[in-house]
Amino acid sequence: MPSPARSTAFDVLLRVESGGFAADLLFALSKSLDSRDAGLASEITLGALRFQSQLDYLIEHYSGRPASRLDAEVRVALRMAIYQMRYLERIPAHSSVHESIELIKRARKRSAAGFANAVLRKVDRQPVSWPSRAIELAHPEWLLDRWDRQFGAETADAVARANLVRPETYVRLPGGAPGLEATEIEGCYRVISADTRGLRVQDIGSQSIVPLLGLEPGHRFLDLCAAPGNKTAQALESDVKAVACDIHPRRLAPLRKLGISLVALDAREPLPFRVKFDRILVDAPCSGTGTLAHNPEIKWRLQPGDIEELQESQRRILGRAREALAPGGRLVYSTCSLEREENEDVVEGLAMRTVRRLPGRDPGDGFFAAIL
Repeated sequence: MPSPARSTAFDVLLRVESGGFAADLLFALSKSLDSRDAGLASEITLGALRFQSQLDYLIEHYSGRPASRLDAEVRVALRMAIYQMRYLERIPAHSSVHESIELIKRARKRSAAGFANAVLRKVDRQPVSWPSRAIELAHPEWLLDRWDRQFGAETADAVARANLVRPETYVRLPGGAPGLEATEIEGCYRVISADTRGLRVQDIGSQSIVPLLGLEPGHRFLDLCAAPGNKTAQALESDVKAVACDIHPRRLAPLRKLGISLVALDAREPLPFRVKFDRILVDAPCSGTGTLAHNPEIKWRLQPGDIEELQESQRRILGRAREALAPGGRLVYSTCSLEREENEDVVEGLAMRTVRRLPGRDPGDGFFAAIL
């Protein structure tokens, strides 16, 4: 019988293959697990997604068959096993092999068990000569090409390699606590050894945006794309009068505990507010290419055309937000994207100042912000 950790990772990865998001699925399916099993499930899931193209190359290397031609259940089980055997130090190889075979049987693919067993018995830790830069860096070639043009090849490589490393954990806390290390952002702490249960986990890149608003007590503050609410909660530390919005009412549900006005709306359309706001945050829907260490499935799904579609929505949302800004007010436009089309091109001619954070250069996820 497969362990709870590997069963959870297998179920999450299969759902990701069908369009699910790993972080959301891990949160939902790991609630009943103890902390060790939940941690292992997360490590296997996100590791298999971060290194997916390498793992698929290794499947073909060891089996002679392209991973894309295998049933999803077999492909996922092999990725999991090879990731544990080659990339993790403390897991016995026989345990990884046995449990992956059991997962294949549990998925009613018993006829593939012998094939999988034969493949996994060939797996070792010998160095591999990767056939391409894209496979070595485990990123799509088109995305690396974009970053080469925008940042240069050296920086593009550094970004990609940073995306393959398990990210550090940061929390938002008004005061410090044992096991936490203060960062350059007030109220942001890096977790050294603390138990994060009961703390608001929020990446340092995300926490870097709200200070750009220059919030003061009594400011009328509009958070136009607020869900899941971490930046809204951070803004409330400044005792502002806040209104938080999102397009889907269900996405606003986690914000109810904040005790502020919540409005479900499409920010691309005229806004329903009679008052003007002193401060507005547009944390725009984006490709998320700055968050690939946390959300590695994005890089395997995103297509170049998606970025153009997102840019159109971002420009419309920014235009509506500017209409709601009070004279002398300040608007911050931000994304967790690295792509110029979603950042500089959207705010061209409007920004007083821009800020960029890059994985591999700056701590945490990649972010862009413009102060208008």
